[in-house]
Amino acid sequence: MKPKLSVVITSYNEKENLQRGVLSEMRDYLSTLNYPWEVIINDDGSTDGGDKIIAQFVARNKNFKLIHGRHGGKAAGLLNGVKQASGEIILTTDMDQSTPLGEFDKLYPWFARGCDVVFGSRGKMRKNFPWYRQLTSWGFRTIRSIFLLRHVVDTQCGFKAFRSGILKRVFPHLDVLRGKKTTGWVVSAYDVELLYMAEKVGATLMEVEVRWRNEDTSTGKQRNFVKESVDMLKQIVLVKMNDLAGKYEKI
Repeated sequence: MKPKLSVVITSYNEKENLQRGVLSEMRDYLSTLNYPWEVIINDDGSTDGGDKIIAQFVARNKNFKLIHGRHGGKAAGLLNGVKQASGEIILTTDMDQSTPLGEFDKLYPWFARGCDVVFGSRGKMRKNFPWYRQLTSWGFRTIRSIFLLRHVVDTQCGFKAFRSGILKRVFPHLDVLRGKKTTGWVVSAYDVELLYMAEKVGATLMEVEVRWRNEDTSTGKQRNFVKESVDMLKQIVLVKMNDLAGKYEKI
């Protein structure tokens, strides 16, 4: 049967998160649903052995699928999974499960009400966030709302659901996917452009507050939050420039 729901995850050096059983938690929730589902996991060139843990789990769980992509960062990894997703609704989520997969129960009813994109929101405060990440998050949110998506509180929560046709239409047009060489863990502000493009093509957006607590225990991502924040702010300006140049009218 064609899946009603496709869950798409990209994984890069998630060994510690995988070892604490996040895949089993996902399976346990999904097994309670009364409609068909699938989970597609893209390994984004992991070097910590996390892909082997995923492969072992997938071998024992038929609704889970592992694919391997050339290392390209979070957006590129998700696109690999989105291309292979066959569900009517595609949910993108993070391997660390800071937002538990069960929070999809809060998003799903909005599709029956006519929404095309239903995305999770952490609100304005982030539980278990250090002060410097609270500060950079506030700065990013403030500057972003000046230029784009003023009605949205949180664009960066990784828990987002889309009607398949909308997501497959807009995702390949992300600027961050334009043939740039990637090293290490790259997040980017692709979420802002993704939501903005979806709205530009006529999709109805709904932001829903979800349970979130920083559960990321991975040690192999080597993240630089200051650099990430600066890069993300640059991308906001780029999205605005693309919009003024009429790029999104051609999608």
